[in-house]
Amino acid sequence: MSSSQIDPEPQSSGPEALPFAAPCAVLDTTAPLRWVALGWRDFRRAPRTSLYYGGFLVLVSYVLTYATWKLGGYVLILSLASGFVFIAPVLGLGLYSISCQLERDLKPQIGYCLREGRRHLGDELVFSAILLIVALVWARAASMVHVFFPMESEAGLREMLLFLGIGSGVGAIFTAVVFSASAFSLPMMLDRKVDTVTAVVTSVHAVLQNKLAMLVWAIIVGLSLLVSFATAFLGLAVLMPVLGYATWHGYRETIQAQAWPENTKLPLVERPESEQG
Repeated sequence: MSSSQIDPEPQSSGPEALPFAAPCAVLDTTAPLRWVALGWRDFRRAPRTSLYYGGFLVLVSYVLTYATWKLGGYVLILSLASGFVFIAPVLGLGLYSISCQLERDLKPQIGYCLREGRRHLGDELVFSAILLIVALVWARAASMVHVFFPMESEAGLREMLLFLGIGSGVGAIFTAVVFSASAFSLPMMLDRKVDTVTAVVTSVHAVLQNKLAMLVWAIIVGLSLLVSFATAFLGLAVLMPVLGYATWHGYRETIQAQAWPENTKLPLVERPESEQG
């Protein structure tokens, strides 16, 4: 286990005494590697359920890509790839639920995950609305970046590097905002009776307190997405479940949310011996 230092847990007895954000652990830089290892362990414990979920995500990716190509060509496909940063945390909600069930030695059920998602629909809609606003601002900023695109027929390397540098910088800022807000917020909303604002503030605080560890986690997520795109989305069938499970374990190691009551009502279905281990 990690030798993380933990902030003192809040000693509250009622909702009025709850802190504005949950305290967090101080992680070592290699913590995300442990999360991935635990995520892979969960994948191996529930391979069929994981592949069903991952296969569904691959199918959705193909449908969206086909529709996007018909509507606007490769430019919109690139936009879709960028937009994956926004939708991946919400898609991962069912995966967090599977890890939560495995954590309690239960047999994972896709049906329960869907019911769980419906039960948290309000929080998801609020969070999705926040991401939508950020996405719209990002799209507007991206269109403004084209002001720096060199109009000369023989633009030099300096002009092109300036344009690419500004565009990459703007994209990095918005990606960092979304990454910080979604790193731990949805797992917390699944696990505890907490509002969206508290979950997002908690997530941002935890990211800021663990910059190096979260940089490693961001690199892992980014490389996984590149592999998924390079394999025509087929990599999503395995990588997306593993990343989703790893996110849940990252939340459990990082966020100390005991002050809030548990929100998950898991079905009492034990895992058969053939699926244990």
